[in-house]
Amino acid sequence: MSVAQRIAAKRAEKSREFMDVEAWGEGETPLRLFFTEVSARDIEKVQRKHPNFLSDTSMSAMVEMIVAKCEDEAGGKVFTLEDKPILLNETVSTIAKVFGGIFSAESAEDHVKN
Repeated sequence: MSVAQRIAAKRAEKSREFMDVEAWGEGETPLRLFFTEVSARDIEKVQRKHPNFLSDTSMSAMVEMIVAKCEDEAGGKVFTLEDKPILLNETVSTIAKVFGGIFSAESAEDHVKN
């Protein structure tokens, strides 16, 4: 097995992370969003439309990363690019919380331990 294949295999073994978003929930139940760690490919994809993504992150770029990464418990996409205008009308604090969570949330196992 090559080094690259071993790296790919290790990445495939990692569990998804999740976060609860109270603002997007129903009643007393927050919306639980699942996602994998951000990869270089994820950054590349957003940078195609937002060249300064890493140095000057816009709300539009943040929303595109949210659309690209967020999944439901079964692994299906929660949002599509058609949802982008709706997400752009959300509060800055909610978008920033979800975007930040994608980059820094604990793994599901760590979350359960706490």
